[in-house]
Amino acid sequence: MSAPTAATPSAPSSTPGRVQAVYFTLLIGNTLAASFIWGINTLFLLDAGLTNLEAFAANSFFSIGMVVFEVPTGVIADTLGRRVSYLLGTVTLAVTTVLYYLLWVWHSPFWAWALVSVLLGLGFTFFSGAVEAWLVDALTATGYTGSLEQVFGRGVSVAGIAMLGGSTLGGVVAQATDLGVPFLMRAGVLVLMFVVAALLMRDLGFTPADRGHPITATKHVLTASVKYGLGRPGVRYMMLASAFTTGVGFYVFYALQPYLLELWGDEGAYSIAGLAAGIVAGSQIIGGLVAPWLRRRFRKRTTSIMLAVGVSAGILVVLGVNRSFWVALALLVLWALIDAAAGPVRQAYLNDMIPSSQRATVLSFDSLIGSAGAAAVQPVLGRSADVWGYPFSLALSGLVQAAAVPFIWLSRRSGEAADVATVTGEVGEPSSATEAVTDAAPDEPGGVRGA
Repeated sequence: MSAPTAATPSAPSSTPGRVQAVYFTLLIGNTLAASFIWGINTLFLLDAGLTNLEAFAANSFFSIGMVVFEVPTGVIADTLGRRVSYLLGTVTLAVTTVLYYLLWVWHSPFWAWALVSVLLGLGFTFFSGAVEAWLVDALTATGYTGSLEQVFGRGVSVAGIAMLGGSTLGGVVAQATDLGVPFLMRAGVLVLMFVVAALLMRDLGFTPADRGHPITATKHVLTASVKYGLGRPGVRYMMLASAFTTGVGFYVFYALQPYLLELWGDEGAYSIAGLAAGIVAGSQIIGGLVAPWLRRRFRKRTTSIMLAVGVSAGILVVLGVNRSFWVALALLVLWALIDAAAGPVRQAYLNDMIPSSQRATVLSFDSLIGSAGAAAVQPVLGRSADVWGYPFSLALSGLVQAAAVPFIWLSRRSGEAADVATVTGEVGEPSSATEAVTDAAPDEPGGVRGA
């Protein structure tokens, strides 16, 4: 894979603090826009005349769109730049969100929902990998010396605050008006974020490489994805684990909306669905702040990741047998808290195993595998809800998620230095990890970039 040319020096005004401020601003805008509809999305699809199977199949087509477009948009991020990729994402999502609203107005057939869902997936692939890679490389360029868990954890908390406000407001607005208005609100915020990113976002620490013809560029991206992703055991097994956890996460979040309304006893109480998403957001705020603490409790990052996946799988099984609304809310808080606390640890672990020049590519490939799993898992779980009800489908979700634990254990067995990092040097530079992998290939990252 062609290496990028020398990185453009950061502007004198660029500092780690400013980079983080821009990153958090982008997170707030993205999450706020997305969360307007998170509390009512399933209800929106069902109100449009879709069955549970069709509603979650539409979500599955969204995941298929992410699978199909991850590589092409990865080429854009690595050739035209991460900033360009982000800007294209805001435009694509704004347009497809309006199309979703129109499908609801017209009570369109399922094939139309499937098509637009694929295009929604395209919009999100412009973000996946590119924004995270932009952050880590910009921190490196500006001399950041802290831990990645701390930055990612704060990011989760900031996103949680935005989600808390957005999802709750979306549910309240939907109940006061109709289920379509939150989608129009989302499109408006995305247009605003295009302007914000155009003014504030600059590629630092990375200069896009010109790989020539798009087909040649795609080949380079695939080669790098295989070499630095599937070709490295520690990364490979974490990616494969996401095939189970990503699909379950998508399904559970959206299935909780009608499930909680069913427990509440009023299918028109849209604010309850919004409140449920808000509770997840509140848990994320706390979980993000807990992430650095969680990292210090265990010598290896994979220990906390395995425990989080296993415990949250157990919670889903309990949700499946529960019949109390208030108990369900408590379990939902715990599920979201555990997921939010472990997420930044996983992000830091992956980033510490990926070279800077392939970072966006491999992170996008990680998203691709997760989306592929989601495309397969969601229709199955949605169909199980149609046949046996939401409680059974939630319990089944827990069993599916538990299948990820062996893959995380295999990643742990690979003995990556990133798993035991305890001391952090500059991001992107080797640190004095207590145990290091000494047999890494010369062109693989042997150092650790975060603690």
